[in-house]
Amino acid sequence: MTEVLFYQLTSQPLDRALPALLEKCLERKWKVVVQAVAPERVSALDDALWTYSDESFLPHAADADGKDETIWLTTTDLNPNAAEVRIMVDGATPPDLSAYARALVMFDGSDPDALDATRAQWKTLKAAGHAVTYWRQADDGRWKREA
Repeated sequence: MTEVLFYQLTSQPLDRALPALLEKCLERKWKVVVQAVAPERVSALDDALWTYSDESFLPHAADADGKDETIWLTTTDLNPNAAEVRIMVDGATPPDLSAYARALVMFDGSDPDALDATRAQWKTLKAAGHAVTYWRQADDGRWKREA
């Protein structure tokens, strides 16, 4: 089964926390699909990944770009770059995760609706036999395993 990590954002917004996790994936030579629920979020993440650091580059593309990249931004459940890692943001519904070594669910810890939706995803994915863990963001932006 797929390892599923739940990341609760508490001290940084998604556009600041996501690039660091993507860099870790690239260090491991993993391809990644980032799934959002709205095209506007995909566009905002696309912009954020281009501008987050002057010293680093994250090779990425979105559905509208139509080219294969190491990081793919989408609103679909497809895996166009044969990624090993899938990241769901903003409450995106996980597709069949059997093709992935790892999946991440990133959610806003200050949003009660996001917390409720994430709890439901946790229960569903755990019941499906996936190995699930919960990580909370510390004040310095680092992640601490809580469960």
